[in-house]
Amino acid sequence: MVLKTFGWSFAITALGLAFAAWQWGWEAFGVVLILSILEISLSFDNAVVNAGILKKMNAFWQKIFLTIGILIAVFGMRLVFPVAIVAISAKVGPIEAVELALDNPERYEALVTDAHPAIAAFGGMFLLMIFLDFIFEDRDIKWLGWLERPLAKLGKVDMLSVCVALIALLVTAMTFATHAHTSTGHADKSATVLLSGVAGLITYLIVGGLSGFFEGKLEEEEEREHEEEEKAKAEGKPVSAVGLAGKAAFFLFLYLEVLDASFSFDGVIGAFAITNHIFWMALGLGIGAMYVRSLTVYLVREGTLDDYVYLEHGAHYAIGALAVILLITIQHEISELITGSIGVILIALSFWSSVRRNKALAAAEGGSGSSGDKTEVSSGV
Repeated sequence: MVLKTFGWSFAITALGLAFAAWQWGWEAFGVVLILSILEISLSFDNAVVNAGILKKMNAFWQKIFLTIGILIAVFGMRLVFPVAIVAISAKVGPIEAVELALDNPERYEALVTDAHPAIAAFGGMFLLMIFLDFIFEDRDIKWLGWLERPLAKLGKVDMLSVCVALIALLVTAMTFATHAHTSTGHADKSATVLLSGVAGLITYLIVGGLSGFFEGKLEEEEEREHEEEEKAKAEGKPVSAVGLAGKAAFFLFLYLEVLDASFSFDGVIGAFAITNHIFWMALGLGIGAMYVRSLTVYLVREGTLDDYVYLEHGAHYAIGALAVILLITIQHEISELITGSIGVILIALSFWSSVRRNKALAAAEGGSGSSGDKTEVSSGV
């Protein structure tokens, strides 16, 4: 099962590292390997969240996620996206941007760094909305019950997550504006932060709204299909909902791609701390993205999220932490080691809590002979 799921990732890793060593030497080999590890560590929470969405899709769309989706992730976010940033920031064409990356990597890095406030505001707001919508929802299973119960009650207020996100954006933009007055050449960035943050919020609402709409329609259609199949079984005329299922899966797929894009912001920006070589960056981050995708499918097929119920909670807390970090990095530099470590620690804690929960439930079932009440369980962490 592991080889089947991660086979392409292993193959791409071997080919990518071999190509880097052959084309550019052992320095490139080491840099590509480091970037791959960086991408995996920063995006593990992405895999957990993606798995929660991907398990709603059928095998066909899971394959689409691993094929077409990985092309979008690697070539779109890890190669085209950095070039697009430079092209827009420097007001040059994409070909000129590539030439700039190859011939003048220092200038290329400076342009990407200059665009960081806009990138961080967009990605931070998108990820913050994911966290807020999760934490304000009343769930049967709670990890940090002392925190999640009162937040779930607050979540009954309509549009609360949007209001909180907009307040966070305003505070960030105002803080950046205040800080800009003491610096030179950054006076106009507060407006950029505000507009980019609003764009991130709108993107989340549109893509998430369409995804939720078609997912709901799919559930309704599946119920209707089940009823009609029971009636038509004797006639041999099964009812098909392929078209609607396709729409639902397509928008879930679109949501996953935007989510992956937001998660990859920190990895792309952080990669510049290691290298300015655009092709080394694309290769290293692309290899890491392959493992994240394979890990997502593995979590779905193994039912890991069902067995370790707090993993999804830990991943969303990691998302919230990453969103805050992205907003902070608009004016303060934070090490990628800190960013990656926070996510790994939160997910590790949620995994440990899930193991404790499973042991407690097994002990309770062994003692009482009953299945126990799993309606609402929370961890003492």
